[in-house]
Amino acid sequence: QVQLAESGGGLVQPGGSLRLSCAASGFTFSIVSINAMNWYRQAPGKERELVATAISAGGRTNYANSVKGRFTISADYAKNTVYLQMNSLKSEDTAVYYCSIQSRGGTNYWGQGTQVTVSS
Repeated sequence: QVQLAESGGGLVQPGGSLRLSCAASGFTFSIVSINAMNWYRQAPGKERELVATAISAGGRTNYANSVKGRFTISADYAKNTVYLQMNSLKSEDTAVYYCSIQSRGGTNYWGQGTQVTVSS
């Protein structure tokens, strides 16, 4: 059974940093088996937003304009884990953050989400 478990969320002051982790289990976590890794977020009353994408083959990354230059997505295939490093956090980054992995076969797997709150 495929499972994605996010962690690392919490309360942080504006300007602070957090690193989110998404640990995958139940499938082969490799460049061959994964097409893309994504982080989404959903703030209260808003639609889910794609924040960052990493394409497995070639390592290309893409970011929403709102986080470009502040967030970095990465993956450690040896640890079956996807990360989202978030720096210079702003109040508008407050949301539930979800990781999603798309397999080569096109199946999308989702985690349960982790809450990030940016507030003084």
